Amino acid sequence: MSTTAAAANSKESPVYSQTGYDITPLPQSRIDELAKKLTPEEAHIILRKGTEPAFCGNLLDNKLEGTYLCRLCSLPLFSSDAKFHSGTGWPSFYKPFDPAHVKEVTDTSHGMVRDEILCARCGGHLGHVFDDAPHTPTGRRYCMNSASLEFIEKGKPFPPEAQPAIRTEVAYFAGGCFWGVEDRFQQVPGVIDATSGYMGGHVANPTYRQVCYTDTGHAETVRVTYDPSKVNYRDLLEWFFKIHDPTQVNRQGPDVGEQYRSAIFAATPEQAEQARAFIAEQQKSNPRFAGRTIATQVVGPDESGPFYEAEEYHQDYHAKHGGSCPLPAR
Repeated sequence: MSTTAAAANSKESPVYSQTGYDITPLPQSRIDELAKKLTPEEAHIILRKGTEPAFCGNLLDNKLEGTYLCRLCSLPLFSSDAKFHSGTGWPSFYKPFDPAHVKEVTDTSHGMVRDEILCARCGGHLGHVFDDAPHTPTGRRYCMNSASLEFIEKGKPFPPEAQPAIRTEVAYFAGGCFWGVEDRFQQVPGVIDATSGYMGGHVANPTYRQVCYTDTGHAETVRVTYDPSKVNYRDLLEWFFKIHDPTQVNRQGPDVGEQYRSAIFAATPEQAEQARAFIAEQQKSNPRFAGRTIATQVVGPDESGPFYEAEEYHQDYHAKHGGSCPLPAR
């Protein structure tokens, strides 16, 4: 999963996160205007890097489903499904709503060296992050001030400032080891993000070890988030067939097993219909598949089950290790 926002080339162009939010840093004049709505305590914490007393924040024991926004600029920062009880006295989360929505900076105040968390759009102080939560999927503890956050319960409308700036859609593809599939899709123009994970199985929250060594039924899958105004679903299907061999059954090259099967997990009935038509067309008219049977499964949205993000060390694997899988020619 890319943690870098999809930025345009010039400073004047907006910067968008993988979830379609405009995270271009706000000018000071806009920050000053937004700050007028803050209480003195909120201003002390958000603008002057204060800290609320432990066990006193109004969101510490909040167990409702919903989204936590930046109190100053309303950018979505955390989701209730990533909130956990840390026992530290402040609301704690193991991952952000979108990695690009928070910014980490080194904080050397109070005789300590810590990683401070700021809102990426307005620069408001949120809290600190620590690598001391091994029982969570990421091992991280985002320790936030309640005063820096605004909670919107699930089902209630977001304020205009909390709405995404561009419309995005998602697609799910399984074609062997997800490292290479993810890396190649991230290079496709119009793709905002590609995330490695597991899909199509019968075990909740599977681990990589479970998927590889037990019968969970999952396939290594990549969730592709894209801007449909720049790349359409048909384009993604074409790229998918170019970056893997859809005729191999339960394998891709040296990677053998059901988890390496070729599959398209449709996010909508329309995607399922389009994927099946595309496969039929390729089987009939593409000389690449003459005498070979396309084995790619198309799984409808009602049968595919949820997508589970893979462990952090699988995300952006090639980028982290200095490699890349170049896209084939169109």
